[in-house]
This record gives sequence, C-alpha cells and structure tokens, in this order.
Amino acid sequence: MSDATAKSAAPLDEVMLAMDVVDTLRHQQGLATRELDTDAKEAQLISKLRDIYHQQGIEVPDHILKEGVAALQESRFAYDAPEPSFGVTLAKLYVGRKQWGKPVLAIVGAVLAVMIGYFGVWQPYQAGQAEQARIELAEGLPAQMDALYETIFEETKVQQAVVDAEALRTRGQTFAAEGDRAAAEAAVADLTTLRDQLRQEYTLRVVNRPDEQSGFWTFPEINTDATNYYLVVEALDTDGDAISLPILNEENGQTETVAKWGVRVPESVYEAVVADKQDDGIIQSNEIGRKSYGFVDVEYNVPVSGGAVTRW
Repeated sequence: MSDATAKSAAPLDEVMLAMDVVDTLRHQQGLATRELDTDAKEAQLISKLRDIYHQQGIEVPDHILKEGVAALQESRFAYDAPEPSFGVTLAKLYVGRKQWGKPVLAIVGAVLAVMIGYFGVWQPYQAGQAEQARIELAEGLPAQMDALYETIFEETKVQQAVVDAEALRTRGQTFAAEGDRAAAEAAVADLTTLRDQLRQEYTLRVVNRPDEQSGFWTFPEINTDATNYYLVVEALDTDGDAISLPILNEENGQTETVAKWGVRVPESVYEAVVADKQDDGIIQSNEIGRKSYGFVDVEYNVPVSGGAVTRW
C-alpha cells in the first residue's frame, strides 16, 4: 500500500477508533462520570482508557483517546431521537410495514368484499325484490282475481256464485290498490276456494259400517228441553273415495276440515234411518244428498235443519 493510500485511509480509521472510545466510555459510564468530575479530569481518564485498550491488546494513540473523550462530552456520536410529528409517525409506519402490512391488507380486502357484496349485490337484489313485489301487487294479483272471476262466471250454474265472486274481486282489487298485500292475497285465496268448490263432485252418504255410529241425538246447551238429531255422514267423490271438507260446527262456531260429520235432521228422518238399519243391519237408502259440478251447495234428498257438528 502506498503512503498516499495510507494517509487517505487514516482519518477513517481514526474516526472509527474515536467512536469505539466513545462506545467504551458509554459502557463504563460510571468511570467517565467519576473521572471527568475530578481535578485530574481528562489526563487520568485517558490513562485509564489506555490501560483498558492495552489489556485488550490494542494500542490507541493518545490523540485518538482525547478525540473520543471530547466526542463524548460533545455527544458527537450520540443518537437523539427526533421529536414526535406526523412525518416521524409516517416514517415509522413505513419502516414497520412488513409487520402491519398483511393484516391491514386483509382487513381492507374484507371491507371491500363486504361493501361490494352489500352495494353491488345485496342492495340491487333487494331493490329488484321490492320492484317485483310492487308489480305483483299492482298487476299480478288483480290479474289473478280477474282470471278467477271469469272462470267462476263461466263454470257456475247458480247466480249466487257470480255475485259472491264479484264482491270478492272488487274488495281484493281495492286492497291491492291501497297496497295491502295480505288482504289482496286473502281475496285471491277466497276466489280460488269458491272456484274449487264449484268444481267438486261428491255424494253425501250416511256412514254404514259395523262398530260405527250412523246417527246420534243431543240436548242443545241453550235449550235443554229440546233434542237435536244428527246423521253421521261422509262425502265420497266420483271414484268412491272419501274426501275431507271444511264443516262449520254449530255448537262452537268453528270450521274444521273433517272426513265425517253430523248433519242435523228432523226427528222423523232420524227415526227412518234408525228403522232402516235395525231392519237388517244395513241402511238401504244411505244417500242423503249430492254435490254436482257448477253448484256451491249440496242438494239434499231428505229434509235437513241446516246445522252440523264435527265432534260428538
């Protein structure tokens, strides 16, 4: 190595040595504080430093030791943390981005996914459902009512069914115009029930099987001096299968769908059926009525009192 190169490298080496001296003094802060506070001051401290480095096998020139002591006093190689500020905060966040970056990106991604799902999917879906419901209420349900009325008008054989259907349609369409969906749907259900009732065909027969009642009598609670007579009947469709029908129980005012019920008849009709069954155990004339297509009510073959019960 040339002399010129050595001379150019010397200042850097000296700086490094001075920094090491300062570092040694910092690690031996008690020594530095004690020696600098005495009268001997710098000379004694340099002597002690020389001994410390000598024990480590390092020879440090006195001017380097002096430079280190002076640097310690001037805090030349000390690091002073910057005052808190917005810029310092940003710098710290940038330096620590590997620690917080992935969690923050995950949170941001989740928030974006929720926002896209809510604003991009859920809200449009809800708006579409609301619009569909509005169209259904304003157009769909009234159209169903019109179609049901037309069917009833064409299929019925009694004027009363047309009158009832017209009243149901008018009331239902009024509810639809007012935005009352539940009431409008109830009107559609009532029209559907009336249509289905017109289309039913069945025969009303007295139950005539062993170990089953064909009739009974009771004392009405409101008049215990009177006696009500009932025939137990069932409805059989055109294939001979029993069907269940909604029957209004005159004793409690509730409608129940049942496969058998009691039809109230005059005593004379009741006694005639009893005599018919006692003759040979079989009721010969067990058909008491028939429900035909296009009619609402049963056409009875015997006099009836117009009441019925579902439990006895």
